[in-house]
Amino acid sequence: MITIVLGTRPEIIKMAPVIRACRRAGAEYSILHTGQHYSYEMDRVFFEELELPAPDHNLDVGSGSHAVQTGRIMAGIEKVLAEDGSDIVLVQGDTNTVLAGALTAAKLHIPIGHVEAGLRSFDRRMPEEINRLVADHLAEYLFAPTTLAEGNLLAEGIGREKIFVSGNTVVDAVFENWGIAKKRTGLLRTSSLLPQDYFLVTAHRAENVDVKARLKELIVGLNRLHELYSVPVIFPMHPRTQKMMKEFGIAPGGIAITDPVGYLEFLELEGNARLVLTDSGGVQEEACILNVPCVTLRENTERPETVDVGGNLLAGTSADRIVAAAEKMLLVARDWKNPYGDGKAGERIVGICKDTIRKTRRE
Repeated sequence: MITIVLGTRPEIIKMAPVIRACRRAGAEYSILHTGQHYSYEMDRVFFEELELPAPDHNLDVGSGSHAVQTGRIMAGIEKVLAEDGSDIVLVQGDTNTVLAGALTAAKLHIPIGHVEAGLRSFDRRMPEEINRLVADHLAEYLFAPTTLAEGNLLAEGIGREKIFVSGNTVVDAVFENWGIAKKRTGLLRTSSLLPQDYFLVTAHRAENVDVKARLKELIVGLNRLHELYSVPVIFPMHPRTQKMMKEFGIAPGGIAITDPVGYLEFLELEGNARLVLTDSGGVQEEACILNVPCVTLRENTERPETVDVGGNLLAGTSADRIVAAAEKMLLVARDWKNPYGDGKAGERIVGICKDTIRKTRRE
């Protein structure tokens, strides 16, 4: 039994290829949805949109401080794992769901597989950095997306025998879901947007949106880009960011703010954008895979491969740096090589899990 633990929409996206690979391989698996950001009821349409089976377990833990939320998730996961007879627990990424899943499985002596292991921002002020560090050092199977991530793990003393360079499941997800998006969505057809004639923005991280000076500077930079290039700047705004914009009294100016869109609609917007500006790690990866130039609204990134291949630049939230980075990225050729693999990471991960379970049962 492979127990797949997830709790946020990015985790659903990146675990979807693993779930599909389990189905194709006939592997026994269950899906545990913690409800870290949303309840399953809120996410039901998301599972349906991506043509995934409904979760077998829903914890509906909801929001709370990091400690409260992690504790609730651990209590719920412990009960499920005790009853499920799990052979291996798979967690993905760097959320509180990952931390709670890894801690609980470790205490129950159930092997942990960490999908997307070895990412490092080297900034321990980020809670995500703490989560991924703990998960990596508890895991028995570390599915590193790249050799760079593998190097981070080896440098921390993790045994080479535990590390598998699998590629990143985000590539599988983009390849698989791009096909679904083309069938199901037509956002550009029903809007006034033209391919490669708009900029796409996302920003939600607390260090950017909870600090008035940083958020204001970010908005100033985006408005300057709108004026310089005379193209729409589309900003599907996270509820947290909307709330802080109102609280700080920051006007959007010429930016086209919309409510958040569904994943498939966002993928269509992303793939057809002239430039993406974001503070999201997942969006950095997706833009790189889709060969869309990206400017990252942060001072560091745990996705340095996107910068190394020439598809991304770090700009922070300074208006001047945002504009300068955008000017540079708009001139690059869209011919860099995707650094995250061939789109078969899900198959590799499930194959390793099945082999491990068979070997353990023989012993």
